[in-house]
Amino acid sequence: MASVAPPLPGPGPLPRATTPGARPSPRTRSVRHLGPNWYASVMGTAIVATAGAALPVGVPGLRTVCAAVWALSLAMLLVLLPARALHWLRHRDRARAHLLDPAVAPFHGCLPMALLAVGGGAMVVGRDWTGLPAAVALDAVLFTAGTAAGLVVAVAVPYLMVVHHRIEGASPVWLLPLVAPMVSAALGPLLVPHLPAGQPRQTLLLACHALFGVSLLATLVVLPLVFGRLVTGGPPPLALTPTLFLVLGPLGQSTTAAAKFADAAPGVLPGPYARGFAAFAVLYGVPVMGFALLWLALAGAMVLRARRRGMGFTMAFWAFTFPVGTCVTGAEGLAAHTGLSVFRWLAVGLYALLVAAWLGAGWHTLRGLVGGTLLVEPGATPSGARPAAVRTG
Repeated sequence: MASVAPPLPGPGPLPRATTPGARPSPRTRSVRHLGPNWYASVMGTAIVATAGAALPVGVPGLRTVCAAVWALSLAMLLVLLPARALHWLRHRDRARAHLLDPAVAPFHGCLPMALLAVGGGAMVVGRDWTGLPAAVALDAVLFTAGTAAGLVVAVAVPYLMVVHHRIEGASPVWLLPLVAPMVSAALGPLLVPHLPAGQPRQTLLLACHALFGVSLLATLVVLPLVFGRLVTGGPPPLALTPTLFLVLGPLGQSTTAAAKFADAAPGVLPGPYARGFAAFAVLYGVPVMGFALLWLALAGAMVLRARRRGMGFTMAFWAFTFPVGTCVTGAEGLAAHTGLSVFRWLAVGLYALLVAAWLGAGWHTLRGLVGGTLLVEPGATPSGARPAAVRTG
């Protein structure tokens, strides 16, 4: 999820233009510093729609608003995909530098999650506007592309970390490429009823369960390193403090996935396995949600501390959106499978936090785009604007 630190310069000086002696057009200049972290804004917007549409309370007009928000996330994705493609075509030096920069490379996990989040949103709420057949077709394409990209990133980024990166300490952003398979696991069951009965449905559901294991076990390896780094090294830099919320991503998304398995299993898997998934949704989801709330309190306290010390806006603020949104959907799943009011109200409370975070991150991002302080080279300043490195929003 979310969210995310601003792209950092790669090793060594980078040329201003891709062709010697050529002056880049304003269009190509604008995408030169468009990093993979920008997909976090798509993820954060899509989860607002998906989580809101499934809230276990009746709010008049909420589903219509959520459909509009999903349409916005689709539009954002359709803008970012060609912009990032242009970035790779025109500024390959910068794209390679992003891959070799240990602070930026993990954010390549945002692309598959953005594809998956928009595709899943089409099935949950976008179908109100597109119709079910179009929603299924769109989700099938985005789920396939997102899952394939997520598996590539889950292997490629750790490979780069081991072979090419020189890393001083663990960071929550390490989780980004590892969460993508969990997003596939949580959203894949939405497509199960639309496959032919029998082995096709069983295969997809069990493949999603395998993706659940890929992401969960990788997270269990990385998470102790992240906490150990905090205890031994102290708080992260002020601008990166919001990335602590990224830990919520695998916690909330795995709870959501467990509930989705339980929803999809009846009629697809034999009775004992279907009942096992129903029990697993509660027996796994409740303790993991408890730990997620503990981490939310810890990360929130760290953010308040950083704010008092002068933390201003960066693109890392999008870390407050998608990870919190996965906790909303996780609480919704627990409410459905336990029938307990406490989980319904937990989902509502977390959703209010999600909407507030999304509005704040979206407003500051829009203002930064209009003011010309976001898509500039680090240290560069557009005429009449404050430097992007010190801009606080």
